[in-house]
Amino acid sequence: MPSSDPDQPNRATDSIDATDTDPATDSEASESSGGAPPTRSDGRDGVSSQLGSVFTTGASPRMLRWRRKLVQINELEPELTGEDDVTLRKRSLALRYRAMSGEKLASLLPEAYALVREAGRRALNMRHYDVQMIGGICLYEGCVAEMQTGEGKTLTATLPLYLHSLSGKGAHLATVNDYLAKRDAEWMTPLFERLGLTVGIIQTADDQPSRRKSYAASVTYGTAKEFGFDFLRDRLLLRAQNRLQTEMLGDGADGFSGSGDQPVMRGMHFCLVDEADSILIDEARTPLIIGSIEDTVRDQIVETYRWGAEHAPEYELDEHYIIDDETKQYELTAKGRQKVRSIKKSDLVRTVGLVDLYEFAERSIKVHAEFLKERQYVVRPGEQGKPEIVIVDEFTGRLAEGRKWRDGIHQAIEAKENLEISVPTGQAARITIQDLFLRYPHLAGMTGTAATSAREMKKIYRTPVIRVPTNRPPRRVRLKDNVMGDIEKKFAAIVEETVEMNQTGRPVLIGTRSIDKSVRLSQLLTERGIEHKVLNANNVEAEAEIVEQAGGEGKVTVATNMAGRGTDVKLAPGVESKGGMHVICTELHDAARVDRQLIGRCGRQGDRGSYRQYLSLDDDILKGGFGPDKAERLKRIGETATGELPAYAKLFTKAQRKVERKHFRDRMVLLHHEKERKKMQREIGQDPYLDTPD
Repeated sequence: MPSSDPDQPNRATDSIDATDTDPATDSEASESSGGAPPTRSDGRDGVSSQLGSVFTTGASPRMLRWRRKLVQINELEPELTGEDDVTLRKRSLALRYRAMSGEKLASLLPEAYALVREAGRRALNMRHYDVQMIGGICLYEGCVAEMQTGEGKTLTATLPLYLHSLSGKGAHLATVNDYLAKRDAEWMTPLFERLGLTVGIIQTADDQPSRRKSYAASVTYGTAKEFGFDFLRDRLLLRAQNRLQTEMLGDGADGFSGSGDQPVMRGMHFCLVDEADSILIDEARTPLIIGSIEDTVRDQIVETYRWGAEHAPEYELDEHYIIDDETKQYELTAKGRQKVRSIKKSDLVRTVGLVDLYEFAERSIKVHAEFLKERQYVVRPGEQGKPEIVIVDEFTGRLAEGRKWRDGIHQAIEAKENLEISVPTGQAARITIQDLFLRYPHLAGMTGTAATSAREMKKIYRTPVIRVPTNRPPRRVRLKDNVMGDIEKKFAAIVEETVEMNQTGRPVLIGTRSIDKSVRLSQLLTERGIEHKVLNANNVEAEAEIVEQAGGEGKVTVATNMAGRGTDVKLAPGVESKGGMHVICTELHDAARVDRQLIGRCGRQGDRGSYRQYLSLDDDILKGGFGPDKAERLKRIGETATGELPAYAKLFTKAQRKVERKHFRDRMVLLHHEKERKKMQREIGQDPYLDTPD
């Protein structure tokens, strides 16, 4: 479907749909307690037996076409295996020449993918499985490939990245943070270099020259955030240069083009989005904004934020302010406004308009009530050692470096923590995640959990979700959910189960929603004498080492949901025979996909494993799904209850679905407003990314 946005390129589609994906079917439905790994091939056409049922039982025309492609790829393997490295590189250069001469990439796909498989075998000692080749074909055709955790998405990504790089226009891989971008790029660089390609890595701290060099590489790894900000900075730079060039009155483009800064990006051709559901869905509600500094009334603004933070604890819910259940907006009552007027004010604050004072007060009350240290944010040393507020991403559990809350929330938190207040910024440029990725003519994604968002992916990004079969049958066992009365009873039960599993020698991974809860569980485990590691946003530097050891015999790891994204837990020898890793989920997240990511840490690549979901009647998900009144009633029931409460288990799933629907509506509203804003700006001759429609 062509784009209706004249500022965005049309994306060619292969008239494909998501009929192969059943969003209502959870991956757990196929989990079992056993199953033998498949043989490599069925001996007839070089297609692994694990794929046999996929291609023969009611297979769609697309799947049958992919089977033919896979057979062609496998037929080339014996020939390529016998060639030396120099010949392999020459083949790759010949493919690039054919692609840049206009030959369609689809016709080059079998040989290109066979080359990548052979390069992976030689450079990394990693040969792409047939299911990974199917995933690669799926990605080339503009789909989101749902591949179960542990199925090798990092290696699969090399296939479409290589193929699209042959056109000479570059290929981008967008992931969720700098750590994963750098890790994956360095891991796959030997493979790409065997084929004559260069690899660039974009990191937050990079300067403009290094960014320009990275974007000039054949393949570029980075974060969605950095790709977006570089696009905006380039657009600002080009506009400034165009204005200057116009003012030079005939000096000419030739005399101007060689001077000053140059854009860092060379265009947007193909982007493969890793952890697609996290980036394209969960983060889509937050636009990327480059601020412009306001110099006016700075002292007055700072003083008013401090005034608001100082008096925020004095306001009482229902008496001085109310909260809208739908919008979560805080609004002062008549008595609350009277209190604002009566509170003592300095000379600077007294000159602020009364309506503005009400807004400052409402914002400070909201921050005092809802934004909690060690949950939504942390305080840590920034530049020159000054403490600063750093957001904790609710979906990944990692620190969201460089991001700030909008509408004065960030400054209100700084005032609450008695830090230096950053000057509120205006808006020099902005772009939404949807807009950013729709600018790529070719877009694909991969994740372990996308089926439940298949409809949204298809509607917004025109990327159907396709489930790729696992290389080996899953052997993950789901244990009965455990519902407790309150968080303390729940944590006590979790500690008991951890002790029990630890005594058998099985590794245990405990997933939490926030930093403060991971710290509390760590204290309880320490009291019981259980040696363990804590993985949260406060010690992200040690993440690789902690994750690497998490699968060892008797290891216990407490983690925020950062352990559910992009990390690979490998079992130590002998652990699989004891039952594999056991995952304990301590709370439902706002999106079921995040829970599934955490669950996917166990039972990888056919290993044994198990997991259990723990819930309590004071969990945050109940308040988010049913509102504060019903959540409070359930909380009171839990305070007096003893033992397990299985009758309440279905309530949590219902609440989670309500929260997911609300977030979906929020994203649709944002998308609608952005389209209307851009339409209005074009009508009055403004740039939709650089100008505000005020």
